Amino acid sequence: MIKMFEYFGAHSSQIWKLTLEHIEMTAIAVCIAVLIGVPLGILISYVRKLDKPVLGLANVVQAIPSMALLGLAIPLLGIGVLPAIVMVIIYSLLPIVKNTYTGISGIDPLMVEAANGIGLTPRQVLTKVKIPMALPVIMAGVRISAVTAVGLMTMAAFIGAGGLGYLVFAGIRTTNNYQILAGAIPACILALLVDFLMGLVEKLVTPISLQKSGGLSRKQMKRKRRREKLTLGTAVVLICAIIVGGAVNSRLAGREKEITVGGKDFTEQLILVNLYSDYIEAHTDIHCVRKENLGGSQVCYQALKKGDIDMYVDYTGTLYGSVLKHDGTDDMEGVYNTCVKEMKKKNISLTQQCAFNNTYTLAVSKQIAKKYNLETIRDLVRKSSQLHLGCTLEFQNRHDCIDALKKAYPSLKFKKISAMDGSPRFVALDNKEVDVIDAFATDGMLMKYHLKVLKDEDHVFPPYYAVPCFNSDTLKKYPELQRVVDELAPKLTDEVMMKLNYQVDVQGKEPKDVARAFLEQENLI
Repeated sequence: MIKMFEYFGAHSSQIWKLTLEHIEMTAIAVCIAVLIGVPLGILISYVRKLDKPVLGLANVVQAIPSMALLGLAIPLLGIGVLPAIVMVIIYSLLPIVKNTYTGISGIDPLMVEAANGIGLTPRQVLTKVKIPMALPVIMAGVRISAVTAVGLMTMAAFIGAGGLGYLVFAGIRTTNNYQILAGAIPACILALLVDFLMGLVEKLVTPISLQKSGGLSRKQMKRKRRREKLTLGTAVVLICAIIVGGAVNSRLAGREKEITVGGKDFTEQLILVNLYSDYIEAHTDIHCVRKENLGGSQVCYQALKKGDIDMYVDYTGTLYGSVLKHDGTDDMEGVYNTCVKEMKKKNISLTQQCAFNNTYTLAVSKQIAKKYNLETIRDLVRKSSQLHLGCTLEFQNRHDCIDALKKAYPSLKFKKISAMDGSPRFVALDNKEVDVIDAFATDGMLMKYHLKVLKDEDHVFPPYYAVPCFNSDTLKKYPELQRVVDELAPKLTDEVMMKLNYQVDVQGKEPKDVARAFLEQENLI
């Protein structure tokens, strides 16, 4: 518990910044959902032919997993805040639309008839009778949507939009429970605060005559409502200030010379984003906006093609096998030259590759290696029917990973394959829930869990030298970037990257601090 509080204290500024981002995105999403959902609910309460199709569609969308919806949004909306807000809006609509429809439709017909009898127009009946009477039910739907939106918005970090999900995802990647809690606890507190504020709104829109007095006089009830209005008004002012402040900061932060540096969702990529960003900023007048945790290679690749990011670091083997669909080879120069030539046709320019080869490997615990006498991948193949493979989702689906293994070894047949997110596979191996995992050669987690790396004697996996990838238009605009990134590439060796990864994965340091310290120690900045 003491260590958790120490972590919170050491990272308080980051937690506060991400909390403000989370509040801003959630508030915008819920407000837009209300502006869409309430009119839609009113519409289907009048046009009864539309109620089943609209509510049915809302129910279907609600059943789609949030990660799937986010993945579908990326090709259309790119990465960042916009797709995250759109996803939360879509998920927030059902309770609002349904409660608005139910509230309007459930009003006593005799009351509506009386309103018509005294000469009110249809618009007046709606605004003066139906909506006021239905407001408590409508606000109940808004309350559910708002609380749900706080949790859903943690997914924003998956596409570089920030928010408290960044801490959760980063903590999972490095199996840092304190970092996970640093994101989860503020999100829970936010959800409780939102529920409290929405509860106040629900009370305030309900006429005093319809509320339970709880033994209070009418005068005391009015005094209580004034306090509730003051609390709610203060909260609204603060939320507006956060949104306006975020917009102003974004405008002020914009620089004349600026690029966006993206990165995938594992430790080494977090370090590389900060290494290259710090180095570029130190040796040019270009400012780097950092977009970390962007998922797998395809997310970064598509974002680069679309221009949502200007640069990210990928691996020659990934480009060669997964993107360009070539079969594996151990020809380092051949792989690199092929990637340079063919990626150029896609308006992507590759600069000098780094000196480290973060190739795929298969790893087992020392106990498993001893039990089955495993030294190489070929040894593993002979025992594969007795072993349970735990691998990343990418490894199971990429052309240069599990498919390459099956092609090289037709007799390979694991007892079971469990695909999962990155870091949990190390925990699963440590807990003896799986027997074999995929890993990267420079992965610090290999040292943390003292694993045995199996030799790839048949060169099943191609060379995976890290290589900066630029949108070609960006290099044309800022040609000095080519020289700067080429200067850094030779400094990043296998030994260097393993040490840097170890500092994050095992020692619990922040990737940006590790990157900065290395550059300063080597007198590179």
